[in-house]
Amino acid sequence: MASITIQDMSVSYNKGKSYVLDKFSLEIKDGEFCVFLGPSGCGKSTAMHCIAGLLHPVKGEIRFGDEVMTLADGSKKEKTFVPPQERNIAMVFQEYALYPNMTVRENMSFALKTKKAPKEEIEKRVNYMANMLSIEQLLDRRPAELSGGQRQRVALGRALVRDPQVFLLDEPLGNLDAKLRDQVRYELKKIQEQLGITTIYVTHDQTEAMTMADHIVLLKEGKIMQQGTPNDLYDHPANEFVAGFLGTPQINLFRCKVKGDVLDGGAFQLKIPENLKDCLSGYSGKQVDLGIRPSDFELAKEGADAIEASVDSIEPLGDAYLIYVHVGDKVVVFKYTGEMAPKEKKLFLKPNRAKLHLFDPLTEKRINA
Repeated sequence: MASITIQDMSVSYNKGKSYVLDKFSLEIKDGEFCVFLGPSGCGKSTAMHCIAGLLHPVKGEIRFGDEVMTLADGSKKEKTFVPPQERNIAMVFQEYALYPNMTVRENMSFALKTKKAPKEEIEKRVNYMANMLSIEQLLDRRPAELSGGQRQRVALGRALVRDPQVFLLDEPLGNLDAKLRDQVRYELKKIQEQLGITTIYVTHDQTEAMTMADHIVLLKEGKIMQQGTPNDLYDHPANEFVAGFLGTPQINLFRCKVKGDVLDGGAFQLKIPENLKDCLSGYSGKQVDLGIRPSDFELAKEGADAIEASVDSIEPLGDAYLIYVHVGDKVVVFKYTGEMAPKEKKLFLKPNRAKLHLFDPLTEKRINA
C-alpha cells in the first residue's frame, strides 16, 4: 500500500492556453478512501488518469510513498514517468469490461496468469476474493449469465485480486439501479477497510461521497474548492459552491442586510446570535448571504426569530416530509420529521441558530468559522 502525494499538477489539452487542472496539490494517506467529487467537466477523472499514468501533466509531481511516478517541469520531455503497468495500480470503470468468452474465474485470474504467478497462488487469491465479494457460486459462469450487480462485483474482484498498492474507481456504480448501488457501495467500503488499500473514487454523486469517503476532494473547473472529511465539508463549507453541492435537498440561501444586531432578509428579520457578532462586525450596513439547511428548521409559533412562510407543496419521503414554502417571493425547502405533515397553509419556521452559515456575496467565501 502507499500514500499518494500530488504537488502543483497542471494539465492542459491546448499547450497551456487553458488548464483542465491548475496547480492541483493533494496528499492522500496510506489506506485512505479518498473521493474526487464534483460536477461533470471539473477535472476529477483527469486527475485520476494522471495518477494512473494514462495522462501526462504538463507540470507537477506525483509520488506513491517515496517513489516518484511523474515529474514534469513544463518542457516537452518528462523528467520522470513510470508507465501505468509498472505502478501496481488497479482500475475499475463504469463499464464492467469483462471478457465475455471467459468464466468469472478466468476473468479474475487473467492478470495474475499474464504475470506468470504460481497456479496455487492464483487459485488462493481468486477464491479468497470471490468469498469476500460473495460471488464464489458464480466462478464457473460467464458474464452474460450475470446480473449488473454481479458483473460489477466480478470487475471489482478482478482488480483487487492483483493486490494493488493503489485502487482507482471511476464512477463504478453508475450502471446499477438504486438498490444495487446501495448494496455494492456498502460492500465496497467494507472490503476497502478490510484490505486497507489506498483508494481513489471518482463520482458526481454527493451521497456516494458522504457515505463512503474518509477524505473528500471537491473540485470545480479544475480547482479544489475544499477538501476534508465529509462532516468538515457539510458542517463548515468553505464557500457557497461547497454548501450548495453537498446536502439533499440543497441549502437555502437568503440575501440579508446587516442592520445593528439583526439580519434583515426583507420578508423576515433574524437576531444575530452572539457567536456570529464578531465575524459580522465589519459588515454593518452591508449584505451577506445566509445559508440554512432544510433540516435545520423547526416549526415554531409566531414571534421573535420565526420566519413566516406559506406552504406551496409537500413531498412525503416515508420517514420525513419535504415542505416547499414561500418566504416572500423565494421558494424555501423545510425537512419535517414529524409523523404527520402540517395541514396549515401558513407556517412559522425557526432556524437552528447554532447552524447558520454566512457567506460574503462578492467572494462567496464563508464568513463564520
